[in-house]
Amino acid sequence: MAKVQLCNVVVLDNPSPFLNPFQFELTFECIEELKEDLEWKMIYVGSAESEEHDQILDTIYVGPIPEGKHMFVFQANPPDVLKIPVVDALGVTVVLLTCSYRQQEFVRVGYFINNEYTDPELKENPPTQPQFDKVFRNILASQPRVTRFKINWDDTDTLHQTTENTAHTLEEELVNSNSAVGFSESSSQSAMEVM
Repeated sequence: MAKVQLCNVVVLDNPSPFLNPFQFELTFECIEELKEDLEWKMIYVGSAESEEHDQILDTIYVGPIPEGKHMFVFQANPPDVLKIPVVDALGVTVVLLTCSYRQQEFVRVGYFINNEYTDPELKENPPTQPQFDKVFRNILASQPRVTRFKINWDDTDTLHQTTENTAHTLEEELVNSNSAVGFSESSSQSAMEVM
């Protein structure tokens, strides 16, 4: 049984200018004390064609963690625009939130993002080189995709699983699919609750 359950994710400052920081309010529950840190990552998928354009926007370590419910805001700077292929600058992409314990990823939440100009003239006649200061991003907060992985929470190595090979597969699913699993919309706020 997982010792950590992701309870809630709220997308903050959305929609917003492309160059604004990403902000997510994360609530998780720990069913027993964890001796080591949880590693949280925020990843921007620069292109559905290749992982080489993925950017880790930030990595934070939280812990040691006592039993109970915990909440924090995960904020990260926007991606480096020079590393995003011009053809993938506008349109739909993905941002991923992952959490690992002892270098084993156990949960991944993906959100579609739509990057577009709001100016009607730029929409109709987009410049050859994207003008990121005029691009707005809209995170589809109501349709996250959640993937959970079984890991070994204890000191033994019997259940250790590697999840690296699943990363790009999930990114492709997110970019190519409109369905959502795992979260339902909260009526009181732009929040997603784990079912």
